[in-house]
Amino acid sequence: MSSAPRSPLRQLLENRISQLSAEVEALFSEARDRSRREFADQLNQVVRRIRQSEDVDALAATLLDAAGSFSDGSALFVVDGPVARGRRIRGVPEETSEAFQSMVIPLESAAAMADAVATRDPVTAVSTPAEVSAEMMKLAGHTAEGRVSVFPLVVGEDVCALLYAWGAVQGSALELITQVAAGVWSAVSKPAPVELVQIAPAPDPLNGNTPRAAATWEELPPEEQQIHLRAQRFARVQVAEMRLYQADAVQAGRARAGLYQALRKPIDAARNRFRETYFSTCPSMVDYLHLELVRTLAHDNPDLLGKEYPGPMV
Repeated sequence: MSSAPRSPLRQLLENRISQLSAEVEALFSEARDRSRREFADQLNQVVRRIRQSEDVDALAATLLDAAGSFSDGSALFVVDGPVARGRRIRGVPEETSEAFQSMVIPLESAAAMADAVATRDPVTAVSTPAEVSAEMMKLAGHTAEGRVSVFPLVVGEDVCALLYAWGAVQGSALELITQVAAGVWSAVSKPAPVELVQIAPAPDPLNGNTPRAAATWEELPPEEQQIHLRAQRFARVQVAEMRLYQADAVQAGRARAGLYQALRKPIDAARNRFRETYFSTCPSMVDYLHLELVRTLAHDNPDLLGKEYPGPMV
């Protein structure tokens, strides 16, 4: 049996529906292509800005600005051995941002960050104190139902920093820009020649002891460069642990301009280890521990170390 003929009205409606479907599909296709182009252009601009960073501070600022386009909030931690130190943060009030810069989180108290460092892969976790630390829960205003993503910046075999993001996180984009940033970090974080100013004994004319003149970074043999890098890491870790485990003593010593007196035992222990491990094996060594004590504990004011502080090692 043949089907009943379609009425002119039904034919008109079907044709119109078919036409509308084609138009809607074309609009969706155009919007999708435009969205892809805009997203690609955005990523391209971010990568270009990151690659133009002249130093670590500029890189950190650029990376956090870029992360703001792909998340509701983001923070950058610098990894110093067993701890993560707050560097910059976005998506929080200004007073919170200032507090973040003095934050030191032991990796053992933040499983998500510890996993990112150990595996060197991005980690997504529930925002709980065990995963991100109680300090970060409070500072960023996380809820127990939230999610955070942690992206490691891998330089060589080490994780130098962590990009920490929360809210509506676009993971693929953040993973890409952290990979680019890690490559730039490796280039801009090399010690500057000014850091290699010689801190060593004066020449002794009686026994002919004349210290080697300070060299630029490029002039040092590769093996000495590695010793310098290890010495810098050692100094950062030692001072970070003082800030973490001796926080009350640090504040009290800074307030009365007597940091050395307040921290004599850990400072002397660190100085002895630094002298035995690095000065004895590297003729061009710099007292990075002294520089880190001044920079981090004394806020670039050597007077806060106090009159009893023995000064740079020689």
